Amino acid sequence: MIRIFTTGGTIDKVYFDANSEFEIGESLVPELLAESNIHKGYSLEGLLRKDSLEMTDEDRMLVFEAVRASESSRILITHGTDTMAETASVLSSLSDKTVVLTGAMQPARMRRSDAVFNIGFAWAAVQLLPPGVYIAMNGEVFEAGAVKKNLKAQRFEHT
Repeated sequence: MIRIFTTGGTIDKVYFDANSEFEIGESLVPELLAESNIHKGYSLEGLLRKDSLEMTDEDRMLVFEAVRASESSRILITHGTDTMAETASVLSSLSDKTVVLTGAMQPARMRRSDAVFNIGFAWAAVQLLPPGVYIAMNGEVFEAGAVKKNLKAQRFEHT
């Protein structure tokens, strides 16, 4: 059984106006999984509903403790992309589990979002990768501590 934790981020953003006013809405992960034809084999828990730029060290410890305490050895976490690499680094000491973080550059509610692809890709990655902490974004897998987000190019890169 794969344990899925949601923390918010762009994947779950809801925009209200042209000035980019937003809030983190109810998670669309169940809908994204269904759209990817994934209907069973997981349990889902919402940990946070935050933009990752607003995540604190205490929030990261909450995620760490949830992953550490989980009975599952395979864990998928949806997370905002801006500080995803930082959270992955915090989790990197959990070497007995396969932990994959993913998110989206565009909200799942938008027509041209990478959310469905990233969720499906992360779902496959969490089942195939050996124990460790990874980021799975846009068709690439990165190890925790060896990845950064390139804001200008809007993609993740190896460091």
